[in-house]
Amino acid sequence: MSKYFNDKTVWITGASSGIGEALVMELAAKTTATIILSSRNEGKLEEIAQKAGLGKDRYAVLPLDLSDYKRMPEVTAKAMEKFGHIDILINNAGLSQRSLAMDTDIEVDKHLMDVDYIGTVALTKAVIPYMIRNGGGQIVVVSSLMGIFGGPMRSGYAGAKHALHGFFDSLRVELYKENILITIICPGFIQTNISINAVTGDGSLQGTMDDATNKGMPVGIFAEKMLRAIEKKKYQVAIGGREVLGVYLKRFFPSWLAKITRKAKVV
Repeated sequence: MSKYFNDKTVWITGASSGIGEALVMELAAKTTATIILSSRNEGKLEEIAQKAGLGKDRYAVLPLDLSDYKRMPEVTAKAMEKFGHIDILINNAGLSQRSLAMDTDIEVDKHLMDVDYIGTVALTKAVIPYMIRNGGGQIVVVSSLMGIFGGPMRSGYAGAKHALHGFFDSLRVELYKENILITIICPGFIQTNISINAVTGDGSLQGTMDDATNKGMPVGIFAEKMLRAIEKKKYQVAIGGREVLGVYLKRFFPSWLAKITRKAKVV
């Protein structure tokens, strides 16, 4: 890893597990970045900071619930109080889904949109003025391959992730002159608890590990690749196994992709 992250303040949401936790570990071990860790689980965030070996001057824990999106300006002001600037915001927190569209209560669809889209957008909007004042920055959003093409049992999740792409592609154009970069990361199957914590049609958690997720890319390897993409200031990158080929099929052979996803085992 280069010195790109050194002496920068990096704010990571969803830092209490999975991709967020792996990013904290990588940044703590290989850079001198200061890190703001956010999620709903304050105690777990403290555990991860200690596990990563972060000194008190290198991190801050800031509890955050994306569904409470009206509080994002208040939470952002607290983040600024900690270190005075935010150089990189990594919008990683989110919620997945495992249910057929026709079996999914509309309130579940709304909750997915509130967490995966509205909350992320609200936090980003709260951070932008501070980045402009400081002369620039980088905003990273963890989307999904489901933000590029849809798949069964993911309708609400895919809808929210597609929305993220529309918003952040537009934001990239608007903020170009402000020296604020936008990077969209699209994970494939990564070994995290995303399927265990996924909501089902009635809003309850699935509580089990998908086979595809269990056999996916180790989260530590994914975090390394993701941080390299951020360093290289990529506009958008898909990271995973063979499933990332779906990005190219969607663009050039959409009917083939439709046939494949109809037959694919995705849980």
